[in-house]
Amino acid sequence: MKKIVIKIGGGLITDKSTFKTPRLDNIQSVAKVIAELSAHGHKFIVIHGAGSYGHLESKKWGLASGAEPERIDAQRKAVKSVRNDMLELNKLLVGAFTNYDVQTMIFPPSDWVEGIGSNFKGDLSKFNRKDNIIPISFGDVVDRKDTLEFGILSGDDLMVRISKEIPGVSHCIFLLGDTPGLMTKPPNEPESELIKCWSSSENVVGTHSSTQDVTGGIFLKTASAGEICQKIPSVWMLDGRKPERITELISTGQTIGTKIIP
Repeated sequence: MKKIVIKIGGGLITDKSTFKTPRLDNIQSVAKVIAELSAHGHKFIVIHGAGSYGHLESKKWGLASGAEPERIDAQRKAVKSVRNDMLELNKLLVGAFTNYDVQTMIFPPSDWVEGIGSNFKGDLSKFNRKDNIIPISFGDVVDRKDTLEFGILSGDDLMVRISKEIPGVSHCIFLLGDTPGLMTKPPNEPESELIKCWSSSENVVGTHSSTQDVTGGIFLKTASAGEICQKIPSVWMLDGRKPERITELISTGQTIGTKIIP
């Protein structure tokens, strides 16, 4: 049986351009596939993105850059608001898993993480479970022990640490919201083609919407995947709108998507 760390992208489960707009069909379809694979004995650790429940408000108040003395009171209110919004989004995922009789346990980073980036401090042992409960965490606003006071911890940073430090991980999967994998050109361009195999020695072609994204977008995602693949043998970026490809990958070792190699 496989142990799979999976990142459900914020752009897959929300409309990133519209405040707090979930894509419920995508949430349900991904939960269904994970539930089916879990029922066959595979172990999952689930991380999800923030999408329009986190990025837009964080961008508005500059939360990724930390405390600004001239508007710190408003920022602190925004920190609480974003954390509550992330719990609201998380509740939608938990509800979808519950629909398929899957037990989950939630670990909001604001409760256990200190610092940002992949060098954050926090006890990861909670994700190393022997039962059938699926642990879930997500990108969040977390505390910092410096004058900046708070910052954004990306779900991609969680993916790096969990994939590398939890024993027995066989697969690391990033589910994308608008593309079948990494592409030769931006996905909306007609000549764009799927890159079937990619290493971190190659350039990434993509766009980063600074109005919608307060983390690194596809560039942070590929950097994280490139680091993970140094240890984990099967690291992929897949189209989350076609979650049946997760099943195909776990069953056969191959599917349509981008495999990340050292």
